[in-house]
Amino acid sequence: MTLHRRQLLARAAILAGAALTPGAWTSALAQARLPEDPFSLGVASGEPEPDGVVLWTRLAPRPLQPDGGMAPAPVAVRWVVAEDAALSRVAASGETLGVAEAGHSVHVEVAGLRPDRQYWYRFTAGGHASPVGRARTAPAAGADVRSLRLAYGSCQKYEAGFYGAYDHLVADDPDLVLFLGDYIYEQAATAKGVRRHPGPEPTDIAGYRVRYGAYKSDPKLQAAHAAAPWMVIWDDHEVENDYGGDHDRADSDPAWFLARRAAAYQAYYEHMPLRRRSRPVGPQMQLFRSLDWGRLAQLQFLDTRQYRPQRTCAALADGKLIPDCPERTDPARSLLGAAQERWLMDTLAGSEARWNLLAQQYVFNEIRRPTPEGVRYSNDGWSGYAQTRGRILRQWRDARVSNPVALGGDIHCFIAGDLALDGKPVASEFVGGSISSLGAANTELQALAAANPALRFTEGERRGYGLVEITPEGCGVRFRGIDTALQPTSPVRDLARFHVETGRPGMQHA
Repeated sequence: MTLHRRQLLARAAILAGAALTPGAWTSALAQARLPEDPFSLGVASGEPEPDGVVLWTRLAPRPLQPDGGMAPAPVAVRWVVAEDAALSRVAASGETLGVAEAGHSVHVEVAGLRPDRQYWYRFTAGGHASPVGRARTAPAAGADVRSLRLAYGSCQKYEAGFYGAYDHLVADDPDLVLFLGDYIYEQAATAKGVRRHPGPEPTDIAGYRVRYGAYKSDPKLQAAHAAAPWMVIWDDHEVENDYGGDHDRADSDPAWFLARRAAAYQAYYEHMPLRRRSRPVGPQMQLFRSLDWGRLAQLQFLDTRQYRPQRTCAALADGKLIPDCPERTDPARSLLGAAQERWLMDTLAGSEARWNLLAQQYVFNEIRRPTPEGVRYSNDGWSGYAQTRGRILRQWRDARVSNPVALGGDIHCFIAGDLALDGKPVASEFVGGSISSLGAANTELQALAAANPALRFTEGERRGYGLVEITPEGCGVRFRGIDTALQPTSPVRDLARFHVETGRPGMQHA
């Protein structure tokens, strides 16, 4: 790390820490009355624990303005959590402040609730009430839980399609929703697609706030957030396409890019139901973590963008594709970075859960891509950092991790397959398509599967999400695809069903 970069990180940390520290907030009195409804972006919950959950909203009566249409003064925001949808049996309540330094976003960490229960919540501010959202707490540690239903998705480019998939996700009534990256897309508006991105490509906090304002104004996305708690991780488009670590793909000045990354991370935190432990400090943000669901399941969430070294074999790349160069299999190069990789290995070794779900961004299988010039690999995911992938596979096997399953996104396609080590399955993976971003033609995917026999199902022409049902006896996965994302609403159907039996690695078609 150069002195220049250390100085940049230190300055950014001081500025970001000050901006989000209560002692630095303006001393102006909180506004008593707001002329417009500030809850245009809805409400959300997330990060469930046995005794509580995070509640989120952002005050933004005009969400396509950088300040959300809010004056600089802080605003008092009251919140209530109840045991019923009518909010008559109050379980907890309180008051906090929405401040300009944090985009008037609100993150309430509710505690003192009962484990494994549904709750309902609402915010009020300036004489206005938010919609009512539904949250739930996680089961108690070590509880004998009999089922977990979770939905997962990724890649919801606003221009590419509508969010009709969320209508059906809400109807499926999950206990938990996982979002595996590309919540927003940062590119400037194009002439294609069903709707337009507002403004130019964002590079500062004002631009990113406007971009989130457009996405989170979508009523179907708001309904999905209000229906169940979310656990979120990012991929690249929350900052810039194909970035990794301190570098963007254009190899811009690292100081400039780190300033952009700091703005993007700040906006991400402002718009997600995350705990204070994930609050960014300049261009650094703690996002890898785990979630226990009693003794039934543990979910490990990975950050595959922030800590990776510069792109693998960049000088040899044709786009993202590289030959089998020495860097690709260099054991010193980690997609996760040393600290996160150690955390993951320790977490897997210590898990006592019946099922272990790795929530991450990519196809976990190593994908060989035949070309006229020979076999090529992507340098943007696990295939570009083969030793990191191999170490996780070996840890699953050698630590006798119970029933590992990988969930992924990024590729805008549905993919299912087994994950093998030395020719024997140790886990299965299920890549859950995209909410709206366009995928590959099925003819292209069929050719890819022919070159990669571990891929046992592929579908790239439908948009949708994955639905997972976990019991002590097995893990069932359904790929749910809508007919089209080019219309606001669309029917849904099961594209495929799979089953993994406890204690028997490998997936079966159900």
